[in-house]
Amino acid sequence: MATTLIDGKTLAASTRAALKDKVAQLAAKGARPGLAAVLVGNDPASRVYVRNKAKSCEETGLHSEVHELPADTSEKALLELVARLNRDPKIHGILVQLPLPKQINSDRVLAAISPAKDVDGFHAESLGALVQGLPGFVPCTPAGVMEMLAHAKVPLAGARAVIVGRSTIVGKPLALLLLQKDATVTICHSRTKDLAARTREADVLIAAVGKAKLITKDMVKPGACVIDVGINRLPDGKLAGDVDFDSVKEVAGSITPVPGGVGPMTIAMLIVNTVRSAERTLGKAAEQPAR
Repeated sequence: MATTLIDGKTLAASTRAALKDKVAQLAAKGARPGLAAVLVGNDPASRVYVRNKAKSCEETGLHSEVHELPADTSEKALLELVARLNRDPKIHGILVQLPLPKQINSDRVLAAISPAKDVDGFHAESLGALVQGLPGFVPCTPAGVMEMLAHAKVPLAGARAVIVGRSTIVGKPLALLLLQKDATVTICHSRTKDLAARTREADVLIAAVGKAKLITKDMVKPGACVIDVGINRLPDGKLAGDVDFDSVKEVAGSITPVPGGVGPMTIAMLIVNTVRSAERTLGKAAEQPAR
């Protein structure tokens, strides 16, 4: 079976390129989109993610700031920084890189970000809007997955979609987005009985658990679209997804690689959300009565 590779790196590049003119137009009107990333500690993976996000922002013409704080930063100090960024008119999006050190309550920090600048889509208000089908910021990884499915022209109406992973960051919001497209959605997790039986039912199979090569060839329905959200570091230092790519590509109709699949699209959607935030800010400014 000929398998189609869903290339997230190329799609992300075209997404950013399409935004450049819009960013330039906003900047000319005094609303150059600005993203502030906050990194606490020295986690190597987090440092790479933040660096890639800042680079992508700058390439697209956005104003980008990276605030690096030591690992022993107090929750109070981090909340003060978030409050300062909430008030900063140059900043339209705030990203606090997870995970945070154990002395900091992540939920309190995420809740402190203004919903108007919650471009990661993690705030309870953003997630509530998604549940109700209202406008708001969609978490970047699920948004990126949906863009990839649309680009690959994967039929979703009436399709059976199976998500392996129930996180608030990926699994749950992605299920809601797929339901909006009229897919029939099943969420699997660590307590699911006979996982392989569930995944073999999927027309669209999405793996997002953080366990290297969990999904094998025998767990995939022939011709299915397989989206691999996972990224794991193997003992030899190489990266691998949650899907055993080499075996699954023999049966899948389409599949995303790791790296170069969902990861670049997550960053692209972060930029999309930041640009939308700047557009909303400009729109609100235009609505203000003259003084």
